[in-house]
Amino acid sequence: MFTYQIDLEYLGTSFVGWQFQKNGVSVQEVLEKALSKFLKGKIKVIGSGRTDAGVHAKGQSAHFKTNKKIDYKNNFINSMNFFLRKYPVSILSIRKRTKMFHARHSAKKRTYKYFIINRFSSLVLDKTKAWHVKKKLNIKIMKKGAKLLIGTHNFSTFRSSSCQSKSPIKTLKKAQIKKEKNKIIFTFESKSFLQQQVRSMVGAIKYLGEGKWSLKDFKKAFLSKKRSMCAPPAPAHGLYLYEVKY
Repeated sequence: MFTYQIDLEYLGTSFVGWQFQKNGVSVQEVLEKALSKFLKGKIKVIGSGRTDAGVHAKGQSAHFKTNKKIDYKNNFINSMNFFLRKYPVSILSIRKRTKMFHARHSAKKRTYKYFIINRFSSLVLDKTKAWHVKKKLNIKIMKKGAKLLIGTHNFSTFRSSSCQSKSPIKTLKKAQIKKEKNKIIFTFESKSFLQQQVRSMVGAIKYLGEGKWSLKDFKKAFLSKKRSMCAPPAPAHGLYLYEVKY
């Protein structure tokens, strides 16, 4: 039995998320169908993380096991992307791994990016790829808020009620905000994240930026460890799983 890791990108707009669900098409489902067709046998795909409906990926990672050796990587990538052509998914690379490799458990760092377009005019090109915020945001105070999140903390305030993680304690290694013209780019790095943690943090930081919260309000909500104290989460379509490192 051989273990292979694949890297892929996808637009999450038309998917119900990464994980297989009965109420719509998932990324996992279309990948498993394409792999089973190519390898002529039932294939199970395990992703590095379960992105929610509407969330995109520039660097999702996954693994699968097969009793067939894949010798020609370019042939594999071309064939898989041909089978996937109906969907906004593309296989970027494949590599052989040891049988102990696990796309989720072996990951040492995950990077998520979130994009806000901060302008008055409505979006056309980035309509399903970024969060449109009309009100001018205060980047300076948003950066101060993001800085408070760095380190090891109880992130219960930013945790979805359906989150299945055993502990709300996570270590956030990076919480960076950059502004490029009217685009605001958030970058978060951690070994792992709680369900909806990134979107909830962005939503709370946006409250800071538009003046709905002071820095004191932001800190109070964060330290409360209460989901009910959190600002509304940022919409899924501005979020990207950017990179997974092993």
